[in-house]
Amino acid sequence: MKRILIVAATSGYQTRMFADAARRLGVAPVLATDRCHVLEDPWGDQAIPVRFDDPYSAAETIAQAGPFDGIVAVADRPTLIAALAAAKLGMPYNSPASVEAARNKFLARQRFKAAGLPVPRFFRVPLDRDPAETAALSPYPCVLKPLGLAASRGVIRANNPAEFVAAFRRIETLLARPEILMMREEQNHYIQVESFIEGKEYSLEGVLTDGRLRTLAVFEKPDPLDGPFFEETIYITPPQAPQSALVAATEKAIRALGLTRGPVHAELRCDGREAWVLEVAARPIGGLCAKALRFRGGMTLEELLLRHAAGEDVSRIEREEGSSGVMMIPIDQGGVYEGVEGLETALLTPGVEEIDITAKVGQKLEPLPEGASYLGFIFSRGSAPADVERSLREALAKLRFQVAGTLPVMR
Repeated sequence: MKRILIVAATSGYQTRMFADAARRLGVAPVLATDRCHVLEDPWGDQAIPVRFDDPYSAAETIAQAGPFDGIVAVADRPTLIAALAAAKLGMPYNSPASVEAARNKFLARQRFKAAGLPVPRFFRVPLDRDPAETAALSPYPCVLKPLGLAASRGVIRANNPAEFVAAFRRIETLLARPEILMMREEQNHYIQVESFIEGKEYSLEGVLTDGRLRTLAVFEKPDPLDGPFFEETIYITPPQAPQSALVAATEKAIRALGLTRGPVHAELRCDGREAWVLEVAARPIGGLCAKALRFRGGMTLEELLLRHAAGEDVSRIEREEGSSGVMMIPIDQGGVYEGVEGLETALLTPGVEEIDITAKVGQKLEPLPEGASYLGFIFSRGSAPADVERSLREALAKLRFQVAGTLPVMR
C-alpha cells in the first residue's frame, strides 16, 4: 500500500477530506499536522505532530518518518514544510525557494515583474514606518495587504491619504494579534502597497507535473471585488469569458515562481485587455470549495490530487459536464453565532446540492478584513453558469442567520 504524506492544519476543513479520499483509493494517508506533541494521538489518526512556526524542524521530523510515495500540502503554511521535507527525502516536489516566493506577495510580485508579466506599481512598507509619510508616495486608488495572510484577510482599498493611514493602522493592529505573532514569520512585519487593478476576478485550479500545467477548472467570480474589502462570495465554473489568456498568464507566473509539481491555485484579474496574476499558491483551493469540482465518474479533487501524488497520470481526467459553483456565505456582522433558519427551504432550491453551515453555535463571528472564516458554503450544479448563480443567490436569500451582539469589555 502506497504511503501518501498529507501536510495540513489539524483544524482545516480539507484535512479529513484528503484522509477519507486516501482510504477510498486504497492508499495509506500519513498526516503531519500542527497539533500538540505532548498529547498522545488525541484524534486517533496517528498523525505526525509538527510545529508550523519551525518549518525546518518540522521537515526533519517528517523525514524521519519516511519514506513516502507522494506528498500533498493543504493550505499555505504547510507548503514550505512539505517542500523542505521533500528535499530531505529526495522526492519530486516544488523547491523550498519556489514555495517561499509563492507564499510572499512581495517576492511573487518581484518574480512576476522580472518575467515580464503585467504587475501593478507595488512596494512594501515596514510596520514601524510612519504611514502618513508613505501615503504621500502611494498611487491612488491603491490596495494595502499583508504579505502572507490568505483569503483576502487584511486586504483594504484606499482612495486617498486619509484612507491609506486608516487602512495601514487597521492592518498593523491585525498583524499584532497573538495568533499571527505566534507564526513567527518575517513577512508579517511588512505591509504591501499596490495600485488598484480594475476588472473582474477569476481563479484557476490546476496540477503541475514536471512544470507542465494541467488546468482542471477556471472559476469566475460574478460579484464585483472593488473594495474597500475584498470578500469572495461566489465561484462558478466554467466562466463565460474566454479562458486562454487566463491560462497563459498563469503558466507564465508558475514558471516565474519556479513551481514544478502538485496542485496550484491562481487568482487573477482581467481588465478587458490582459490578465493580471494576483498570486499563485502551491496548494489546492481552500476550505470546502473543492466540493464545487467533480470529475468524470464522480471523482473528487482530493482523489485526483492523491492519484497524482502517487504517480498516476491524471492528464486525461476531465471535469464533469455542465456548470457548478459555490457560495461562500459571508459574515456581514460581528457577534456570537446562535443558529440559522430556513435551511430546509433553501435546500429545496432547484440546482442546490448541498449546504454546509460550518459556523458553530456560540462561535464568535468576525467579518473581513479581520475575519478568517465564513458562515458556511452552498453548492449548486446546472446546465449553464447563469442557472448556477441564480440558484446560489436564491438559496442564500432563504437563510436567516441569528447573531447576538457581543458585550463591550469593561476595563
